[in-house]
Amino acid sequence: MTVTTAASSRPRARPGRPNGDRARTVRREAVFGYGMIFLSFAVIVVFTLLPIVFSVVLSLFSWDVLSPAAFIGLSNYRRMVADDNVIHSFGTTISLAVLIVALQLVLGLALALLVQQHTSTWFRTLFRTAFFLPLLASAASISIVFSYLFNDQFGVVNYYLDLLGLPQVAWLSSNHGATAVIVLVAVWQQLGFVFILFIAALGSLPVDILEASAIDGSGPVRTLWSVKLPLISPTIFFAGVIGLINAMQLFDQPYVLTQGGPGSATTTTVLLIYRTAFQNIEFGYGSAISVALFLVLLLLTGLQFLIGRKWVFYS
Repeated sequence: MTVTTAASSRPRARPGRPNGDRARTVRREAVFGYGMIFLSFAVIVVFTLLPIVFSVVLSLFSWDVLSPAAFIGLSNYRRMVADDNVIHSFGTTISLAVLIVALQLVLGLALALLVQQHTSTWFRTLFRTAFFLPLLASAASISIVFSYLFNDQFGVVNYYLDLLGLPQVAWLSSNHGATAVIVLVAVWQQLGFVFILFIAALGSLPVDILEASAIDGSGPVRTLWSVKLPLISPTIFFAGVIGLINAMQLFDQPYVLTQGGPGSATTTTVLLIYRTAFQNIEFGYGSAISVALFLVLLLLTGLQFLIGRKWVFYS
């Protein structure tokens, strides 16, 4: 005779199957995760992809806001190729970008190596804070301050040059002077970012490799050139790519300091786009120039990645 008990009559839970509370928690976490992914994707689409697509489409039209947009095909691009102002602005932008990135990398690495030589914690903290603070201020406000420092008539720099018996310099009214001030402002503000990157890279170098280099009799210069630089080459590459992208979009410094002058000596491509679209009310032509700038940035970044294969070492 078979005896059936209350315990044996209860349905057995399947092994490994989560209970109801656990399943609901998993679903909530999944919904929350997908929601965050959707929000991030929506931000990228709305504020990045859609403006790019809109600019490309708008570049095929002639539109001054007041009248309906007229489709003109590639006429804006043909006009741009023959426009000396556009060609000059691209040359100016690339020249400024090369100077800015080169100085940022060299000075940032030099400062990082200098700070790494000191074991004092407060000294390192002081330098990190001092060079990182300019990043917290806007480029426009910093440019306003420098416009007073380098003013041709009543600037502080020319005042002290006169006290020292040195000739005053036309900082903002000469081609070379205006270029030097714009490069100085851009490098000074962004130097802290590169400096922090190199500090972190140098601080993460393998100690055993550095000790082996010292045991082999390698001096400081040889260690830097043959050991440290190859090990931090990914950081150098990253700083170079980000720095070039930022420098190619230079706008605040030439707009506040020189308005693109003297003449068109410091007229960058983004400044030209602003003038074309918002001052001359030629949104189609301005969009065509912006598309060209995007393609140039894409080409330069691709060249950096191509060249980087030969000298960037990933451990």
